[in-house]
Amino acid sequence: MKPPDDRTELALGAGAEFDAIRTMLARWGPRATGIGDDAAVLDVPRGDALVASVDTALEGRHFQPGWLTAREIGYRAVTAALSDLAAMAARPLGVLVAMNLPSSTTGMLPEIAAGVGDALDAAGTHILGGNVAAADVLCLTTTVLGSAFRPIARGGMRPGDFIYVTGRFGGPASAVAAWSSGREPTPTHRARFAHPVARLREARWLADRGATAAIDISDGLAADLEHVAAASGVGADIDLDSLPLIEGVTDPLRGAASGEEYELLIGSPGELNAAEFERAFQLPLTAIGRATRREAGVTFRRGGERVAKPSGYDHLSR
Repeated sequence: MKPPDDRTELALGAGAEFDAIRTMLARWGPRATGIGDDAAVLDVPRGDALVASVDTALEGRHFQPGWLTAREIGYRAVTAALSDLAAMAARPLGVLVAMNLPSSTTGMLPEIAAGVGDALDAAGTHILGGNVAAADVLCLTTTVLGSAFRPIARGGMRPGDFIYVTGRFGGPASAVAAWSSGREPTPTHRARFAHPVARLREARWLADRGATAAIDISDGLAADLEHVAAASGVGADIDLDSLPLIEGVTDPLRGAASGEEYELLIGSPGELNAAEFERAFQLPLTAIGRATRREAGVTFRRGGERVAKPSGYDHLSR
């Protein structure tokens, strides 16, 4: 849904901050609406709930200098936040972006803004506003607003539910491992890290067909599954041999530990039509296990043999 169309753009004052905003607005064009007031105004469809989330992309924590182009930094930061709306099966209404820019990166601003615009186009949404400030480290904080008639939550899984994932796993972890060892990742693995996709349409398709629990996979499948299990008060039995892996990754433990995937983990009381999903989105939907009773805990196996829980990514671990 678009913001109200009757709002006119306001003239911006003088100064470096507003020069930066004008630079970004020149890149965004009609993708930015109602810019210039102290706050954004938008309508929420009658009967829908407002869904909001915020996400931060910090240089040195979420990516290292030299890993990404400026355009990829802007795209990836906004897409990561939009992925939180996908996890709730929400339709995006708009985005606010706060940029903290070291002096060494001010020349990157037009390309960062172009990347933000790429993410807006992919999601079919708009910029509603934001902030620009000087800083010692490059940091983009994105607030996303969406709506959903019946949002999916993490706490909707019940014993016996089928557990599904979208996509193929292991690309982002493989890219980071390559960069960390001084090598260039394969183009396929690099693309999965630099250009993830927020599964917004896919999530609404799944919700319409009975999905009752969801999370987007940013900390790794194993870690995010435990979040859903804890919120739902269930256990889970996962066969890692069922986990679909990206080309070049053969170890399902690596796939299950890979963070920054931005695929969806879904709980559904009934079986979902994976073939229909793949026809609609050219993306696999794979059943990897079942929810169990809480006292059974979350277990991982390969075939019939139990294995240790794969590691995940903890944003506060260092």
